[in-house]
Amino acid sequence: MALVDTKKMFEMAYKNGYAVGAFNVNNMEITQGIVSAIAEEKAPLILQISRGARSYASMSYLRAIIDVAVAENPEIPICMHLDHGDTFETCKQCVDDGFTSVMIDASHYSFEENIAMTKKVVEYAHDHGVVVEAELGQLGGIEEDVVGLSHDDVMKHLTDPDQAVEFIEKTGCDSLAVACGTSHGAFKFKSEPKLALDVIDKIAAKLPGYPLVMHGSSSVLKEFKDLINKYGGDMPNAMGVPESAISEAVKKAVCKVNIDTDLRMALTAKIRQVFCEKPGEFDPRKYLAPGRDAIKDMVKHKLHVLGCAGKAAECM
Repeated sequence: MALVDTKKMFEMAYKNGYAVGAFNVNNMEITQGIVSAIAEEKAPLILQISRGARSYASMSYLRAIIDVAVAENPEIPICMHLDHGDTFETCKQCVDDGFTSVMIDASHYSFEENIAMTKKVVEYAHDHGVVVEAELGQLGGIEEDVVGLSHDDVMKHLTDPDQAVEFIEKTGCDSLAVACGTSHGAFKFKSEPKLALDVIDKIAAKLPGYPLVMHGSSSVLKEFKDLINKYGGDMPNAMGVPESAISEAVKKAVCKVNIDTDLRMALTAKIRQVFCEKPGEFDPRKYLAPGRDAIKDMVKHKLHVLGCAGKAAECM
């Protein structure tokens, strides 16, 4: 089947208490690992492309890789989503390039400016049959070009539930990324992680049936952190979002969970392991393949954390 948007995915996710995994892609191996896991587990899929990914690989290469994934998996609903679009022009270009979903992130502007920019993107995207994700409140951490708040300020800039209602009514956005204590990157927390899941509860009570999104939701899995550190890395204090908290959130109103850092760590950990165990290895296939396999296994695990394994058919 052709690329799809997220409308049916989110409708079913909300109704049945699970979330769809949104995985960032930068190259062929990462995409293959994700899609192989999705195909085996028969789950719906959102493939996200960031500005950094488009700069690294170019849109034509990324689109060709995704087109192959779609053609080879007709039984899997796949959405191609712009992650953290920062301008109207970026979102417009992605709509014109065939994305089926775009995110406009104007969360660092004033509330009024965020509304104005989001509404402009929504009007253009909807005219072309494309859905829009927006963001309200601010996350912490750093990932690619997205610079968030410091760890100490994250809990001071959570999404205001009353503002969320006004924002959605005035912009018409199809889903909303909320700030509930998560952060971008691998160093999300300095102490025991704690999310403000009450923010999700309050928004859900005010907007029943409306799909919410969690950014900065990689778990920084210990398996890969330990491998990276064992084979020459330096990530002793890396800490992510507990999977127990993610599982709790997806039973509420969270219908999409973004995962990027865990993909990077899986790939990096296995490449480091190969280089240390086989220092003479120079064939990219011999170190990228184990990384791809690690991504596949990690994604399969995540699909069960999110509860979307086996849900592909109902999202078609």
